[in-house]
Amino acid sequence: MNGPIDFRDIFDRIPSPYMLLDRDYRYVAANAAYLNTLQRRWEDIEGQYIFDAFPSEGESRASLEASLAQARDKGEVTELPLIHYAIERPAHLGGGFEDRIWSATHTPIPDETGATRYILQHTQDVTAIQRLKEAAFGSRSATMLGDDVLRRAETVQSQSRQLRNLFMQAPSFMAVLRGPDHVFDLANNAYAQLIGHREVTGLPLAAALPEVAEQGFVDLLDRVMASREAFVGRRVKVALQRETGAPLEERYLDFVYQPIIESDGTALGVFVEGVDMTDQVQADERQRLLLDELNHRVKNTLAAVQAIAQQTLRGAQDPAAFAEAFESRLLALSQTHNALTESRWAGAGLRQILGQELDPYGAERVVMEGEDVHLPARVALSLGMVFHELATNAAKYGALSTAGRLLLTWSVTGDASLVFEWRETGGPPVAQPTRRGFGSRLMERSIAGELRGHIAFDYAETGLVVRFDTPLARDLD
Repeated sequence: MNGPIDFRDIFDRIPSPYMLLDRDYRYVAANAAYLNTLQRRWEDIEGQYIFDAFPSEGESRASLEASLAQARDKGEVTELPLIHYAIERPAHLGGGFEDRIWSATHTPIPDETGATRYILQHTQDVTAIQRLKEAAFGSRSATMLGDDVLRRAETVQSQSRQLRNLFMQAPSFMAVLRGPDHVFDLANNAYAQLIGHREVTGLPLAAALPEVAEQGFVDLLDRVMASREAFVGRRVKVALQRETGAPLEERYLDFVYQPIIESDGTALGVFVEGVDMTDQVQADERQRLLLDELNHRVKNTLAAVQAIAQQTLRGAQDPAAFAEAFESRLLALSQTHNALTESRWAGAGLRQILGQELDPYGAERVVMEGEDVHLPARVALSLGMVFHELATNAAKYGALSTAGRLLLTWSVTGDASLVFEWRETGGPPVAQPTRRGFGSRLMERSIAGELRGHIAFDYAETGLVVRFDTPLARDLD
């Protein structure tokens, strides 16, 4: 089974001299052919400014600097058919400077924004050829060498395409579209993954990705070619069919459409490069929703605490009784919050909420009949307070104050409403209360007010029965 391709090894084995500079013209990489041609070791030039490694002044430096600047600042491939540039010989070869004649091509390598990140130089030492031409043809040698350079330029372009294939393995998606119909010339692995590995090479964009054409991207490419100005898109939404027969899937992309400009100024095509930002966009949206939800929950919780404090204070006979009742109700609210926090506020189970309130009284005293029901966060908070009031009342005056039991039954209707019955048996005789206490008011406010449900109390002599129903929809706020 073939292992991963070692692109560094391929780069180093290319027989033609290549080197890579960053935007500050400092060496980033150089292959063996380049180091041999200039008789340098990599450790001697790594990270060096090119004009410190190979100092020069006058016309030679100006020509080279201008060619590098055009590639870096304008994103254009530049060529120096002939340039005299003296290089310093290593000390072990006698030192001093040796005049040489070079032919060089500079290819800009863009980053994800379309700005040039590196400059790839392919260079050839043509000193020997030039001197032979001068010896054989005199003043005609420059013209004839020019013809030779043109032929060499074609070879350079072919080799440059081979080298660009190395960059096609980059994590960002890349493609080359050529001509007025935007025919796919190249598309790298990341681009293929983005579009569901469809075969697009040789096809116009409109035929290869019809859903993209319908979203206006062909018109955008037309404008880039007509204006010869790059377009940079940030988190642009595009719908793509990533699997055959599957529905369109929304993706968010950062990308650049960089026009490919010919020497005569015409636009040959468009270079596409970008990054799929969908995961980041979705994460940002989740964070925004969580912050909105947190803000809303905090307001609701503070309102609930305020109501609990006011109602508890009205019914309290002394500060100690108020403190005990208020602390108990806050603890119930806190326990429900803990359950919701464990699920990242995705909700909680009905049995979990009931268990938090009733487990301390003994599981053998509570009979539950009904499938567990997932409660949205808002419903869980309100029912947590309702069950706390019912459990507290049962422990003080009802079935849990003696050897009685609780029978809890529930079901979910077809319209997603919870129907619940709380029945106490085996406790003290029950009588209709002479006044409505805080507990009954809180339960009515929770069920009827907050959850838009209905609640009824049956003070049967054999034990209290409370029935309520409430919708389980999430959009109760």
